[in-house]
Amino acid sequence: MGCVHARVLLVEDDATVADVVRRYLERDGFAVRWVADGQAGINAAESDPPDLVVLDVMLPGIDGFEVCRRLRATTPVPVIMLTARGEETDRIVGLELGADDYISKPFSPRELVARVHAVLRRTAAPPISSPPRVLRSGDLVVDVAARTVNRGEATVSLTAREFELLVHLMQHPGRAFRREELLESVWGYRYGDAATVTVHVRRLREKIETSPSAPTRVSTVWGVGYRWDG
Repeated sequence: MGCVHARVLLVEDDATVADVVRRYLERDGFAVRWVADGQAGINAAESDPPDLVVLDVMLPGIDGFEVCRRLRATTPVPVIMLTARGEETDRIVGLELGADDYISKPFSPRELVARVHAVLRRTAAPPISSPPRVLRSGDLVVDVAARTVNRGEATVSLTAREFELLVHLMQHPGRAFRREELLESVWGYRYGDAATVTVHVRRLREKIETSPSAPTRVSTVWGVGYRWDG
């Protein structure tokens, strides 16, 4: 698949971890740039935008959360966050800030490479099925090919993963999806933390619902998951 030569920015202060990750990614055909602190990560992403960022949470100076927040304010670049093992709070915060995925330390370098491939596969344009090119729901207009979303006259800024989730739901109106099904269909994982889906649905609702606390488009089906009611 065409991830060969994709550029990955690795922001990690532990030189040993960085060396292992870089070697595994380069062995798989990625071009890797490594920086060791948050500010350097922001500077690198702005001066030479990568195709994906692998971002450690615990960094000297500006931590990974703040780096993710700043990146999200300026670019839709996919972000995979590295979190301490068992720190569910870190994972949820990272996802709330717009990270596309996370992996807990200690981790298998092979698993990280697989996650990088999966995220890039899902964010490469246009992996979503061809027709219809434009999806509509009231004042919400989604141009699938152009990957743009508008509510009335306003442009809605979505991360790549939020966009994929929205299109998938809109293409299957009235169907209730389990979170595990969405994780496989949208994220490409046969396993993983279903809380990832919950957080992304919450973020999506904040951007497309008139009242996110009383959603009318992305409905919760209790005991099952989520359904597009438009």
